[in-house]
Amino acid sequence: MPYIKRDMQGAIVAVSQSVGDGFDESVEADGDELTSFLAQWRSGQNDLNETDLGFIRVLEDLIDLLINKNVIRFTDLPDAARQKMQQRQRLREGLVTRLDLLFDEEDKDGFV
Repeated sequence: MPYIKRDMQGAIVAVSQSVGDGFDESVEADGDELTSFLAQWRSGQNDLNETDLGFIRVLEDLIDLLINKNVIRFTDLPDAARQKMQQRQRLREGLVTRLDLLFDEEDKDGFV
């Protein structure tokens, strides 16, 4: 059973799996109030995740720009970062190749 912490107005502000400092009220896991609190939290989390996807592309472009301007070298990046960048480049190249194939097929059938 989850334990909750409330603010001065009585609204749930945090949830814990165990009794602790300020987490002394238990509620039903499928209760309306807890379900509503978790839905609001997930909504905010989803908004943050959506902006993360766009921001990742901004960071990739920034790193590419710095490399192209010789401000940094690709080998200056940590190994894990280089691997992730290379993996994303391969995935993007694969998408472009698949899209080119689709356009080639359309060209043959006269759908341009």
